Amino acid sequence: MRLLPLILAGFTAELGIASRLALGDEAQKVLKPVAAEDVLYDGSDLTAFAAAIREDAQSPASCAVCEAILFQLKLAASRGDEFFVRVVTELCRRSGVQDDDVCEGSIALEGPIIAHGLRGMVVGSRTSRLACTTFMGLCSYPEVEQRNVSFPSPKRPDAARPPPSGLEPLRIVHFSDIHVDPLYVEGANANCSKPICCREYTEGDKPGNTVFPAGPYGEHTCDTPASLEDSMYAAIRETAPDAAFSIFTGDIVDHAVWDTSESQNAAGIRDAYDRMARAGLVVHGTAGNHEASPANSFPPTTDDDDDERLPSKNPSQWLYNLLAGVWARWNGSGAVATTRAFAAYSTKYISPGGGGTLRVISLSTNMYYAHNYWLYEEPMREDPSGQLAWLVEELDEAEGAGERVYIIGHMPMGARDAFHDASNQFDQIVHRYEATIAAMFFGHTHFDEFELSYADYGDRTHAGALATSYIAPSLTPTSGHPAFRVYAVDPVTFGVLDATTYVADPSSTGGAPAWSKYYSAKEAYGPLVRGEGLPAMGPRDELTPAFWHNVTEALKRNATAFAEFYARRRRGWAVDVCDEACRAVEICKLRAARSQDNCMAPGLPGVRAEKNREMVKGVGEEEEEECGRSVARDALGSLVAQPEMLEALGDIVAETERVYGGPGNREL
Repeated sequence: MRLLPLILAGFTAELGIASRLALGDEAQKVLKPVAAEDVLYDGSDLTAFAAAIREDAQSPASCAVCEAILFQLKLAASRGDEFFVRVVTELCRRSGVQDDDVCEGSIALEGPIIAHGLRGMVVGSRTSRLACTTFMGLCSYPEVEQRNVSFPSPKRPDAARPPPSGLEPLRIVHFSDIHVDPLYVEGANANCSKPICCREYTEGDKPGNTVFPAGPYGEHTCDTPASLEDSMYAAIRETAPDAAFSIFTGDIVDHAVWDTSESQNAAGIRDAYDRMARAGLVVHGTAGNHEASPANSFPPTTDDDDDERLPSKNPSQWLYNLLAGVWARWNGSGAVATTRAFAAYSTKYISPGGGGTLRVISLSTNMYYAHNYWLYEEPMREDPSGQLAWLVEELDEAEGAGERVYIIGHMPMGARDAFHDASNQFDQIVHRYEATIAAMFFGHTHFDEFELSYADYGDRTHAGALATSYIAPSLTPTSGHPAFRVYAVDPVTFGVLDATTYVADPSSTGGAPAWSKYYSAKEAYGPLVRGEGLPAMGPRDELTPAFWHNVTEALKRNATAFAEFYARRRRGWAVDVCDEACRAVEICKLRAARSQDNCMAPGLPGVRAEKNREMVKGVGEEEEEECGRSVARDALGSLVAQPEMLEALGDIVAETERVYGGPGNREL
C-alpha cells in the first residue's frame, strides 16, 4: 500500500492557507507552509526522493515532506496512545534501529508523550518545524523569537569580574553522568546488541557462556557497576580530602531507557546519594535527563488548572519530591520548595575565615532539552515553569548582597539539542550578571570540554568573553575512561584557578582501578596562551573567560595542541581522527554557549543541514548522542534515513488499524 506517497502529494498540493481535517469529534488545523508548485511527488522514485531531502535537510521540500509525515503521525495519535505506540513500535522493529525488546519497552514509555504533543500540534506551525528538526533532522531551525528578558535592576556600567584575592585556594570537586547499572553482572557478555551490555539478557550472555566477560569494575560497552562508583568516591576523598564541596551535574540512572520505572529509578537515585554521603562528600546536585521515567520526561509546571496542554497531575512530581528529600541533607530546608516545584534550588557556601560568600544555583536544564517531548506544546512556553524568571531573581539578590554565583545544570545551554529560544534568553541573563557569575558547571555530553559565553557572538574575542561553562567528563566508561575533576578556587571571588582531571582505566588488571592525575588545565594550556598577550600564569591567577578564548585561538592555530585537546575529551580512549573541518566544528562548539551559534546543527546523524554541510565531514556525529538517545526519535528518524521505511509507514498504519483498531484508547 502506497498511502504515504499519496499523502505527500496531496498535502503539498493542497490549495489555500489552511485546511481542517475531521478526526473523530475534533477539527485538526493544518497550515500549508509550502506552495504546491514548490514540491510535487508522484511516488515514482521514493529512494531518490528521500536521498534528495537527506542531502539538503533544510530545503522547503524536506520541510514539506516532514510535515506530511507529521500529519500522518498525527492521524495515528488521534486514534489514541495505544494505537500510536503500536505504529511506532512496528516502525522501530522493521527499521532495525534497536532490538525488538528495546523498541517495545522504549516506545511504550515515550510514545504516549509524543502522541499527546502531536494531538495538540498544528502542522505547519513553529512547533511542528521544531518537531521535524528533532525527530527527522528536517526543516530549517526556526529563527529565534527574540524576547528581551526583563531585569529588576539595570546593569552597572562599572560591572566587572573581581580580580583574584591571592589567598590560599579552596578545592571543589566536579563529577557527572555516573549512570550506575544495578543489573551489571561481572562475567556477563560485554559485547551485545543492546545500548548497554554486561547484563544477563539471554542465557548466552550469562557468565561462563561468553568470550567477552565483563570485568569487576566496568567495560567501555557498559554502564557503571557499583564497584566503580564506590572506587571514584574513595578516590575523591583521597585526592581532595579537604574539598569544600562537590558539584554533581546529574544522570544517575543507566542507559537502559527501555526498562525504567519510577520505583526502580527512585531506588537507584537514593542509593547513589546515600553512597556519596557515606563517602563523606558534601554534594550540590542537579537533575539529569535520565533521572525521570520515562527518560527526558520533565513536564513544565503551571499554576493554571485549566491548562489542557498538560496532564492534571505532573508525572514527574515523584522525582521532584525525592530530590527535595535527598538533597536536603546538604542544601537545607530552604531549598526544598523550589526543588519540589521544578527541580531547582539555590544554596550558599561561606569560605572559612571570613572569605567570600558563594550562591550555588542549580537549574533543571531539562526544561530546555529538545528530547523532553512534553515541551512540544501549541504554543510552546516562553519560560517553562518560570525557571528563568526565578533565576533572574536569585542573581539579582546575589548581586545586591555582593555574593558570587555558580550556576550548575545537567545539559550545557550551548548544546546542539538545547532549544534556541531558551538558550538565547539564558544567555541574556548571563550577559546581564556576568560580574556576579563566577563560573557555570554542566555535564551530559560525557566529554571533557568547555563552552564560552560572549558579549557579541558576531565578534568573538578574548575581550568579549563573559563566562565559562565547565563541562565535566563522565564516570560511565561508554565514552572514555572514568573521570572526575578537582578545581582550585579563589576563596573570595570563587573564580576557577585550575581544573585537574583524574582518570582510571576500569579494564586494567590487578585489582581496583588506579586513579591518577590526567592533566591540569593550567599546565596544559597556560603555555599555549603566553603568546596571546598574556603574561605567564601564576598558581593563583584565574582561568578567566578571556584565557579560555585564547586557548581556542591556540587550538585553531596549532594542530598538535588541538589533537591533544581532542584526545583529552575521551580521556585518551578510542580517539577519533579529527581533520580540519572537524577541528573548525569543535572550536565553534567551544565558542557557543548559546545554542543558536553551535555549528553542530540539531537533528539526526547522517542528515545533512546547509548550516554544517561542509563542516561536519569527518565529524563523528554519533558521539553527540552519548546521553540523549531516544529510541522513538531513532524510529521516526528512520523514515528519512531509510527510504523503504518512508514507503512502509502507510502499510504499518493500515495493518495496525486492521488488527487493533483505535477508538477508545487511553490518552494522556
